[in-house]
Amino acid sequence: MLLRGLMITTMLTSIVIVLAGVLAIPVALARMSPRRWLRWPADLFVEVVRATPLILQLVYIYYVLPSIGIRLEPFSAAIIGLTLNYTAYMSEVYRSGIAAIPRGQREAALSLGLGPSLTFRKVILPQAFRIVVPALGNYLIALFKDTALASVVTVQELMFTGQIIAARNYQYFTIYTITAVLYFAVGYPSALLVRRLEAWSSRSLQPTRGRNA
Repeated sequence: MLLRGLMITTMLTSIVIVLAGVLAIPVALARMSPRRWLRWPADLFVEVVRATPLILQLVYIYYVLPSIGIRLEPFSAAIIGLTLNYTAYMSEVYRSGIAAIPRGQREAALSLGLGPSLTFRKVILPQAFRIVVPALGNYLIALFKDTALASVVTVQELMFTGQIIAARNYQYFTIYTITAVLYFAVGYPSALLVRRLEAWSSRSLQPTRGRNA
């Protein structure tokens, strides 16, 4: 049962990190847009998410939305709540990475005949991604642990499964120790991967020497 719970936790983490990683890009661009009709809704979304706890967002989606006719399965509600939360936070990471790229690179690309869309995809985004890789890796680890909050919408992920088993047999020390070991077995390798990504990112951002240097 615990391994099944770990599988659900891993599935939640994988799905949410991909969805949030993709959705955070247009949110970041909307917040950087000079058009207020784009910027204001994105600002409102990010500030509301950041100003309210994740557990409240999950409860609202699963328990409050049915009162207006929107009913979701527990797993779907968990995915939506976690994705919205991490989209808001990761959009700020993307925004800082994009803002860190010198404006001259964008101007040089445009002067060479590249359109704004192609300039962003080929010049700005790859460099910004290298800058934000370490932060995104840390969010991956945080998300893996935050999936435990999905238990409030009755998703039987690893932590909730441990609670159910412990409540049945009262072997709290054994069950929660095994649960902690399973979290560590996935979380620690993820942390090592993030370290490698940080090292790769720092090397790729170092200016290359010229041949005559």
